[in-house]
Amino acid sequence: MNDLFFLFLILMSLTPALRQQILEARRAQIMRRLEQKRGSRVISLIHRQETVSLLGIGIHRYISIEDAEEVLRAIRLTDPACPIDMIVHTPGGLVLAAEQIAWALAQHPARVTVFVPHYAMSGGTLLALAADEIVMDPFAVLGPVDPQIGQYAAASILAAVRRKGSGQVSDETLILADVAEKALGQVEHSVRQLLERKMPAAQAARVARLLTSGVWTHDHPLRVEDVRALGLPVSTDMPPEIYSLMALYPQPTRMRPSVEYVPLPYRSDRPAGKGQA
Repeated sequence: MNDLFFLFLILMSLTPALRQQILEARRAQIMRRLEQKRGSRVISLIHRQETVSLLGIGIHRYISIEDAEEVLRAIRLTDPACPIDMIVHTPGGLVLAAEQIAWALAQHPARVTVFVPHYAMSGGTLLALAADEIVMDPFAVLGPVDPQIGQYAAASILAAVRRKGSGQVSDETLILADVAEKALGQVEHSVRQLLERKMPAAQAARVARLLTSGVWTHDHPLRVEDVRALGLPVSTDMPPEIYSLMALYPQPTRMRPSVEYVPLPYRSDRPAGKGQA
């Protein structure tokens, strides 16, 4: 009985690792198929909460220095004449890491396309700005790239100091305001340089200021039509392989799913219009 119990524990401990290996193999297969279809190097930067170990602990992911190292390594391994297709699904992350990736993409000699199947916020948007073309799902979103200082938006820190006056705030707040001012200038400068590769300097300066100065909240969604209005090259011609790839990045297992549906495409010869039964 004890032997069976220990065998059961061993099998249970190996199951998550085996499941992860199968997922990774299926992901690699889809990415390779997309590469052959488009004649490109495919790089994915997908941040989701995947289940680990037997405890089902969710890992919160964001753009990190480790991500930058891996993406830069992939770009170095890519022939200068080979296009790069980058799939981005992220809430953002470290400015340093995002800028390193963005400039590596911008300086790749061949065409660079960034695919956004759901969202690429903050640092993810910075990567999209570096691309020759952005391909978004019709309902996907980008976001502002205004820097954050701790838990506050840099622009909001400066606004608070202006309203109260420098003599009415603490030294710590004044220090944060100084850092915030520098961060805003640095990010705006980087964004402007990225944009000047694809639009006139005056337009690049206007768009860079709009994206970085805190006009919107940091999580404000910029839809396809908003991105087009900024003058960025965007399309909605999303390859089906990317949706298949995204399905292989599961969220943590829950006892009861939040969203349920029959996972089949539905078609109708006579679709009902809005407001019809």
